Amino acid sequence: MALHRLAGKPAPRSLLVNIPRLVTSYYSRKPDVTDPAQKVTFGTSGHRGSSFKNSFNEDHVLAVSQAICQFRKSKNITGPLFMGMDTHALSEPALASALEVFAANGMTVMIQEGLGYTPTPVISHAILTYNRSQTSGLADGVVITPSHNPPDNGGLKYNPPHGGPADTETTSFIEDRANDILGEGNKDVRRTPFEKAISSDTTHEYDYIGPYTEDLANILDMEIIAKAGLKIGVDPLGGAALGFWDPIARWFGLDIDVVNRAIDPTFGFMTVDKDGKIRMDCSSPYAMAGLIGLKDNFDIAFGNEYDLDQEVEVEDFDEITSALEAYEAKKALI
Repeated sequence: MALHRLAGKPAPRSLLVNIPRLVTSYYSRKPDVTDPAQKVTFGTSGHRGSSFKNSFNEDHVLAVSQAICQFRKSKNITGPLFMGMDTHALSEPALASALEVFAANGMTVMIQEGLGYTPTPVISHAILTYNRSQTSGLADGVVITPSHNPPDNGGLKYNPPHGGPADTETTSFIEDRANDILGEGNKDVRRTPFEKAISSDTTHEYDYIGPYTEDLANILDMEIIAKAGLKIGVDPLGGAALGFWDPIARWFGLDIDVVNRAIDPTFGFMTVDKDGKIRMDCSSPYAMAGLIGLKDNFDIAFGNEYDLDQEVEVEDFDEITSALEAYEAKKALI
């Protein structure tokens, strides 16, 4: 593939997605259940798509959410469901749709305080922390995210009680049942209005930031990191990690400079990837050109994609650029 003329350059306005139109499409457009491209299709533990292509619309989220309720019942999963979302434009509408279904089905749901953003690893941490002391009534989780997919995408991942990505048996159950529900016009979906769902006795705000931040000391020697006096640069890349870096810096006494505090669902702060598209690909030196451009300001820098299940760490900027270019060249040969 030839390198696009905009690769590594700031995204022009002509590439930015129309967010009002995207969200309108989420609610107004209906999938054609006879078209395989518009059905529920689980990849890495979740369904992803775009409301412009009728592959991620409200009907999909309602059907998947009801299928998750039925899966939990079949496996006798009765503990709380830890729920988070990233900063993609479709994530908040999808969270609202899913919560309407979960509340109507009487599920206990834990959401971030103030409808804040929650990275995927934080949901996994909450599940594992809760289940550590449980022999029954285990918790599971849902993350509303299409991961590093482009800004017009939405997604919904299911994490079972072990905290990690769902296995194929689980995803096949949810995918098949969701498509059956879609095919029947979502008549089996139980749903309550969002205002009732968010204020329901089964919906609870939860502090995801504090417990996760404190627990970092159990896997990393934060005292040594603090004593090293490193000047650390962080670009959350508009993602769900934004609210975590300041508490981490305060709690452990780290010199962290968050260089980009923008939450922009158009990804307008990104540089363009090699094919001329905007995406959050931490393996691409073109998408990460902004982070690589910080080479003279910090001892080490981090960039996180939207739901934090990928990151790029930069220490020697010349070496990391060469490594990423070599990685891209190797992929082109496969």
